[in-house]
Amino acid sequence: MPIAAIAAIAATALLAVLAAFQLALAVGAPLGDMSWGGRHAGVLPTRLRVASAVAGLVLYPLMAVVFLGAGGVIGDEWLPVDPAVAMWILAGFFAIGTIVNAISRSPRERIWSPISAVIGICAIVLALG
Repeated sequence: MPIAAIAAIAATALLAVLAAFQLALAVGAPLGDMSWGGRHAGVLPTRLRVASAVAGLVLYPLMAVVFLGAGGVIGDEWLPVDPAVAMWILAGFFAIGTIVNAISRSPRERIWSPISAVIGICAIVLALG
C-alpha cells in the first residue's frame, strides 16, 4: 500500500475518533472539560453542543473525505482546490490545534494535542507526496 494511502487512512481513523467524541459531546456526554478550552465541566452549554454536532457530522467527515481523496483512496476530481493545497491548509489547521490543545488549562483536553499532531503530520506527508 502506498504511503499516501496509509497516511490518508490513518488520518481518517483519527478524524473518526474526533467525530465520535464531538457527537458524544453533542448528545450530552459529561466531557466538557476535554473540549472547547476545558472551561465547562460536565455537559456543554447548548451553543457548544450544537458546534460539536456540526464538527462531528460535517467538518470532520468532510476533512476525512478530503484526506482520502488526497491519498488516492477515493477520486479527488471533485475537490475545488489542488489536493496538495488542501493538505497544506489542513496541516496548518491541525498545527494550530496541536498548539492550542497542548497549552489548554485543562489537563484532560491536552490528550487531543498528539492526535492533532499526527493528523497534521499525515497532511504534510500527503502535501509533499
